[in-house]
Amino acid sequence: MAKVGGVFICLLIVIIDIVAGILGIQAEIAQNKGKHLRVFIFECKEPVHQAYKLGLAAAVLLALAHALANLLGGCVCIRSREEFTRSSTNRQLAATTLILSWIVVVVGFAMLLVGAMSNSKSRASCGFGHRHFLSIGGILCFIHGLLSVSYYVAATAALWEERRPWTTRDAGVPGGAQGTREVQP
Repeated sequence: MAKVGGVFICLLIVIIDIVAGILGIQAEIAQNKGKHLRVFIFECKEPVHQAYKLGLAAAVLLALAHALANLLGGCVCIRSREEFTRSSTNRQLAATTLILSWIVVVVGFAMLLVGAMSNSKSRASCGFGHRHFLSIGGILCFIHGLLSVSYYVAATAALWEERRPWTTRDAGVPGGAQGTREVQP
């Protein structure tokens, strides 16, 4: 039953991230359909309300997927480099993907919000071009989906390893390498 729940959670996270990525790319397409005048690096454009709505929805879904992955994946706390090197491979992978997913979600969320907010005004604005923020944010949603599922799987595997009566260091020898743990049939 736990495996079915894990597969469901992974699918849910991936689906939410895919929908967020598609919405971000669709927001970019809607924004490009608006009126633009570009001279060198300066650009005047009219905001597109549809791009605003799609970009904002993509940002909300990205945040939701990240919250789900982190809440349901649990906490993998590693406080030092020494602890990291002594940790199991699953724990190291969980910590690495957790850090990478936080970086991707911060950058992706910021790009989606900047792209959406540039379309929230009611009149045209001129300035430096803010091009491709929405599509890059959408692409980062896809990357976030991969990292979040990797984190969830590695974190649950690390948790499962910690709850086992013996670890891989014990190499299956009854009593373990240190003689402190017993193998249960």
